[in-house]
Amino acid sequence: MLNGEPLSEGQLGEAWHDKLRQSEVQRPLVEEIRAEAQRQLVSEEPELSESLFRMYGETGERLPYERVYFQKRRRLNSFALMSLIEPEEAPYLEALQAALWSICEERTWCLPAHLGGAEQQTPIDLFAAETGFALSEISVLLGSRLPEELHLRIREEVEKRLFQPFLTEGPYFWENAEHNWAAVCAGSIGAAALHLMDDRERLEAVLSRVLAAMDCFLDGYGEDGACAEGYSYWQYGFGFYVYIAQLLKAATDGAIDLFRSAKVQEIAMFQQKCFTGGRSIVNFSDAPSESGIFMGLSSYLHQEFPAVALPHASLRDSYTGDHCARWAPAVRNLLWWAESANATATATRTTAATNSESAEGRSDSESAAALWPTESFYLENVQWLLSRYVATDGATYSFAAKGGHNAEPHNHNDVGQFVMHADGEAYLADLGSGEYTADYFGPQRYTIWCNGSHGHSVPIIGSARQREGADARAVVVQAATSAELDVLELEMQAAYGEEAGLALLGRRFEWNKKGALPVLTIRNRYRFREEVVGGREIIERFVAWQMPEAGEAGGVVVLQGRKRLTIAFDAKQWRQVVTQRSDMDHFGRERQWYTLDFHHLEAGTAAVDSEFVFRFEP
Repeated sequence: MLNGEPLSEGQLGEAWHDKLRQSEVQRPLVEEIRAEAQRQLVSEEPELSESLFRMYGETGERLPYERVYFQKRRRLNSFALMSLIEPEEAPYLEALQAALWSICEERTWCLPAHLGGAEQQTPIDLFAAETGFALSEISVLLGSRLPEELHLRIREEVEKRLFQPFLTEGPYFWENAEHNWAAVCAGSIGAAALHLMDDRERLEAVLSRVLAAMDCFLDGYGEDGACAEGYSYWQYGFGFYVYIAQLLKAATDGAIDLFRSAKVQEIAMFQQKCFTGGRSIVNFSDAPSESGIFMGLSSYLHQEFPAVALPHASLRDSYTGDHCARWAPAVRNLLWWAESANATATATRTTAATNSESAEGRSDSESAAALWPTESFYLENVQWLLSRYVATDGATYSFAAKGGHNAEPHNHNDVGQFVMHADGEAYLADLGSGEYTADYFGPQRYTIWCNGSHGHSVPIIGSARQREGADARAVVVQAATSAELDVLELEMQAAYGEEAGLALLGRRFEWNKKGALPVLTIRNRYRFREEVVGGREIIERFVAWQMPEAGEAGGVVVLQGRKRLTIAFDAKQWRQVVTQRSDMDHFGRERQWYTLDFHHLEAGTAAVDSEFVFRFEP
């Protein structure tokens, strides 16, 4: 079936360079790549020292080693891309060769945090596989412009680090994974094999395992197409699924077409459901609160599935936005977006004209917020309700809530969590991903604020937080979306376990869109088991980036951002306590945020009903 050429030096040619140089929509991206490459030209190749390598094992810290590792990949990408964009500029090609030799000399392409697997196997992690993908593709794309000895060294290293162990020491655990590892590791090895392998029998042996791993990856998704790991892992894992799928489709003249699936189309449409306004996303699980969009990936998916929205060009991810400096999406933001640049420019002009009247007098960030239309979705498999509402003034108001369970990939103990945004600004927030350390993925995971239920907008019952595990889950009583009202009602007592003493914890979200601005009402019902004498203390916890302040009258709390959000409650039943908190974000930086706790004033009551009303003001 392997009849075509998935990628080659000659496929770009002068026409591609001319089109890229003339593309107005891509000019900012090209300028960013050029600026980064020029910056890297005057800096020395960083060194992955022995002390950095040992640090994770000694302290559990990942970032010191990974910063240097990813800086080396950024140099590689920048010099390779500029060698493609401006082939007449010799310094880029010279620097690229030095970067390639340096990476070939690395003791391992794996991250130290990923080297704790089975000792009988040569380790292959996400980044080892990605590095093999990158080097093989650069070798093919640059072709005769690189010396033959460098091509041979790349082949030797990819063979030794990927192909040989994959074929002789497998299967690897990630081949059966139902999450991003399957797509990234297997997809990268498959891509490298398509680029470098001349032996047809060996190639088919690799690809048969790759295709099986892709099936396992898809098994991790339900028919709703939602990524329980969060949007950033959709962009990552599903992105690599698309990269290998496109290469296979090209290499087999369409005989192997991994896009021919209703589920894959639903997965492809997940992106447009996640954004709440501008670059802000529903960031359940280990996801950042904001994200740029990979325009190459989005453009290709739009070609495969016209129902996939082609995002506004202003929402593209910057060249340096991917802190892991992954080659595959970086080069495809040029190759694939160039193919649809004219369509994107047309969409940009059309959208800009549509929004110009409502956006008049507003900031760039506020104008960008309205680039996503009014829509509501209920994703049954993950039990997520997502809703965007564009008001008559052009502002976008968003709400999302989740049921689910506490054994999801990249799980947080967050059954019943919700977020509220206005123009992409989070008022009731999800902390998203924290700093990845040994503890973050170890036994202490749920003591960390952003992972445990105590760092989410969910109740605390006595001293009981939510527990982990697949049986710590919600039961959906009602889920409905309409033009005027979105509803998600859950029973979530199972998330808390026996020590909470709950017979019932019912939680009902009503997102009412009948008025000028939407209003959220949350009603909780607490019922304790008969043997639990006196019930338990109840704390209704909400998490916010802004400091909550008491309103002018009792029973109101205000969150003031660019918009004003009030929270109304029964002051006779609840006492508010605001506490400033801090933790470390995904990049190792300290961040400040707040818990707004409402303590029930009649502690020990066996049956409690609560109502909190969240209202944006014009």
